[in-house]
Amino acid sequence: EVVAAGKPAQIKKCPQSLTGQYLSGKRSIPVPTTRRPGNGKVLTLGKASGNNLRNVTVSIPLGLFTCITGVSGSGKSTLINETLYRILSRHFYGAKTAPLPYGSIKGLEHVDKVSDIDQSPIGRTPRSNPATYTGTFTPIRDLFSSLPEAKARGYQPGRFSFNVKGGRCEACQGDGIIKIEMHFLPDVYVPCEVCKGKRYNKETLDVTYKGKNISDVLDMTVDEAMEFFANIPTIRRKLATLVSVGLGYIHLGQQATTLSGGEAQRVKLSTELSKTATGKTLYILDEPTTGLHFEDIRMLLGVLQELVDRGNTVLVIEHNLDVIKAADHIIDLGPEGGDEGGLIVATGTPEEVAREPKSYTGQFLRKEFAAARNGTRPTEQ
Repeated sequence: EVVAAGKPAQIKKCPQSLTGQYLSGKRSIPVPTTRRPGNGKVLTLGKASGNNLRNVTVSIPLGLFTCITGVSGSGKSTLINETLYRILSRHFYGAKTAPLPYGSIKGLEHVDKVSDIDQSPIGRTPRSNPATYTGTFTPIRDLFSSLPEAKARGYQPGRFSFNVKGGRCEACQGDGIIKIEMHFLPDVYVPCEVCKGKRYNKETLDVTYKGKNISDVLDMTVDEAMEFFANIPTIRRKLATLVSVGLGYIHLGQQATTLSGGEAQRVKLSTELSKTATGKTLYILDEPTTGLHFEDIRMLLGVLQELVDRGNTVLVIEHNLDVIKAADHIIDLGPEGGDEGGLIVATGTPEEVAREPKSYTGQFLRKEFAAARNGTRPTEQ
């Protein structure tokens, strides 16, 4: 449905348009009233000198939402992705990729794991879907196998998996679609003629819960499934995290390859939210707002703030001011890009960075804060 069309001034006047509401200032992502103090512990990376970094020593306060900012080419990805993340991956998981040159790392004892949550697909085949990735499908299969009809037939939870023989349609091997290889052209997928895209054989589909079989459940949206499984806490809890990141509209069995980068990233975040929190995890995200709408950014920020509220540390490389102004702490690199970058220009709360005259990020934050005080958008000043 096309909600509005026309020039920006016309879109602003359309009350049904979320975009218009953000453009007009009726909706906005607010500046937090307080900044977290953190847990008093820090992770310090000393003398990082990869690419254009000039022996940078940086202290990352733990238990905070920290933004790494700076113009393109200032060294953000080199510092975080190619140095810090690789150090942590090697330390915790024995990763083989070597970090770029650095002198020292202190404070590892304050972190128990690192997670890089990017926009890559949650799976590269039609078998991968939100239900399997988030672990929601396991309690659903357990539920179906506990039904009287399933017990009478001797069905185990594996019977309701489309990844193993027994309950799946063998014509498509549980994919629900058939791949047709096209020479010199991309492969084409067509619905399976035997199961009609349902993934399972007739015997498996005969088992129903509240009138729905396992294929019907996979066709449900997350919102529909929340209502359907309202009395099953183990399932409802996992679905609730998907709803909390704004993904109530996606289907449980939706092919991973059809999810956008932003949707895939939020599925990953919802999975993290559903895990038992240790309060010592370091999450790294590289420009997570790429391609996201204002409203999507608002929901993403809500998830990131919740992860920090649980005691974790969130480290985001970002250019978007709506995210930067919501951070507890900023590490601003620059002053320029390339050979003129590679230094730390400013650190501190967004308000402290806004007072640094040499920081480009600070200059734009000043405008953002002034606009927030005046109730206008920065572009209107």
